Amino acid sequence: MEEKYLQLLAEKFPTIESAASEIVNLSAIRSLPKGTEYFFSDLHGEYEAFLHMLRSASGMIRNKVDLVLEKAVSASQREELASLIYYPQREIKRIREEGKLSDEWKRMTIRRLLPVCGNVSSKYTRSRVRKRIPRELCYIVDELLNAAEDVNRDRYYERIIDSVIETDIAETFIIALCGLIQELAIDKLHIIGDIFDRGPRPDIILDELMNMHDVDVQWGNHDISWIGAASGNAALIANVIRISIRYNNFDLLEDGYGLNMRALAVFAREVYGEDACAPYYPHTYDDNIYDPIDMKLAAQMHKAIAVIQLKLESQLIQAHPEWGMGGRDLFSRVDFAKGTLEIGAKTYALRDTFFPTVDPAHPARLSDAEQELMGILTNSFRHSEKLQRHIRFLLSRGTMYKICNGNLMFHGCIPMDESGAFESVETREGTYSGRALLDQINRLVNRAYFSREDVYARDFMWYLWCGPRSPLFGKDKMAFFEQYFIEDKETHRENYNPYYAFSERPEVCDRILAHFSMDQDRGHIINGHVPVKIKDGESPIKAEGKLFVIDGGISKAYQKATGIAGYTLIYDSRGLRLAQHRPFVPGSPGQAPEIRIVERLPERADISDTDKGKALQEQINDLQELLRAYRSGIIKEKNL
Repeated sequence: MEEKYLQLLAEKFPTIESAASEIVNLSAIRSLPKGTEYFFSDLHGEYEAFLHMLRSASGMIRNKVDLVLEKAVSASQREELASLIYYPQREIKRIREEGKLSDEWKRMTIRRLLPVCGNVSSKYTRSRVRKRIPRELCYIVDELLNAAEDVNRDRYYERIIDSVIETDIAETFIIALCGLIQELAIDKLHIIGDIFDRGPRPDIILDELMNMHDVDVQWGNHDISWIGAASGNAALIANVIRISIRYNNFDLLEDGYGLNMRALAVFAREVYGEDACAPYYPHTYDDNIYDPIDMKLAAQMHKAIAVIQLKLESQLIQAHPEWGMGGRDLFSRVDFAKGTLEIGAKTYALRDTFFPTVDPAHPARLSDAEQELMGILTNSFRHSEKLQRHIRFLLSRGTMYKICNGNLMFHGCIPMDESGAFESVETREGTYSGRALLDQINRLVNRAYFSREDVYARDFMWYLWCGPRSPLFGKDKMAFFEQYFIEDKETHRENYNPYYAFSERPEVCDRILAHFSMDQDRGHIINGHVPVKIKDGESPIKAEGKLFVIDGGISKAYQKATGIAGYTLIYDSRGLRLAQHRPFVPGSPGQAPEIRIVERLPERADISDTDKGKALQEQINDLQELLRAYRSGIIKEKNL
């Protein structure tokens, strides 16, 4: 090892004793059980359901309560304790209103929370646990969790708990214990794409993710659409506004991100005020409370931005013939005089023929008013402080794919052709496929955001959203135009990339794992993007357990198709579990998911078996080199 590096290491560990002590510490950490990883996909703005999954650790906290207290506490009491752990402030308020918030209740609750907390903290060092406890309560919690095993421990416990109650900090203490259990239950969080769109508040999800201690994101096409919009891609700005209006999510645009929709509302009322706009009314659900404006005006705004988007997309397709998307420029091929469109050998009548801003000679050209509107909206997106902060977080914690502890995670697909070979995509720098394609896309996405002068990279973000060989989209077309304007549902069909059929074969998953330099015998691929229709007999476990597709319909828009309300894949020290969720009903008890073991490890894994364990071993090796350098006199100790 280079002496220069050892000198730098010696700045942090200036003596033999400090270096040796750190070796002992790191070696001890490597022997702890592996932390629990959680995998979520396709959250689509459903913040209430997702936050409940985090608070409950997708049902695993209830399992811990049962494990620790099954013999001492009834099932209904364990259910109440689990609810308290998930929502401590709410449950304490309820108990107070019921007149049950007595000193005895507080004492009993603390006594029950402590062993649960002890169980979830057993995978961590005391130092790491202390960092998660509010500073003013750190000593008390640490003492209660780690009191010495002797005959006086119960008395010692009782004296501390009595003091907590007597000093009137019991409620604060209970809330802190519940928060600590929640935090320690999830060691690492993986989001396999599509945080945005359809559901009401993806911004609330991102606020929560930014507070998590260890989280990564593999971008989905909906995330890319928002990243592109924040980067200034006008077509994607129109796209995210259109989808938000379509799902009646004005709260996200206006309250969440402070994006001013007034200019769009004024434009839509002026241009489409006499248009019924019946096909453009937003989707609503029975429990949808987001209805801040007149629904007819919302429909007019929806149509206005949809027409603008079609024009902007036509401009991008014409500017980039290398994408091979000329056949998707349907808007420019419309016969506006007849209100028809010819696709192949068939001519279709359009459901809507009122296009007052379209010049039939130049269909893709924005009107002066549309151009001015897009300038206002682009400025609003670029100057939304909260949106830009969230996008920077997605760029700092996100990527096209991630390899972690033997799992390969990406949202959509590795594009393949009909023979199963990796399909190539042409970019400005060259043609790429497989892992090299994903790496190139990583570079382009970051350039699109951070280099405002890189127009090509910004344009390419739209291709990633809906291009036929985009690994994030994974279909031959996005039938945006057909779904809006053509009645024949056969034209709405979007065919999946051959990856989705080939990846169900174990030998193909092995080839992909090998391509990413991974262990074919122990590795897994984890995807989202394609809702698993369990009600139709589909399974999220494919290719003999080598592939997990965990989009189970957290988004309400998909729950009729899937029959459930999402999956969580859980990877702990004993193996892989799959949690299958029921539709989330706020405030309703008994919503624990169905959890099943899908793969057992041959023996319990500890940190030495993980990527972190390998990194710690490298640190140990470096410190051992430093010790040898100290003892041979190559480097001199300091601060003696």
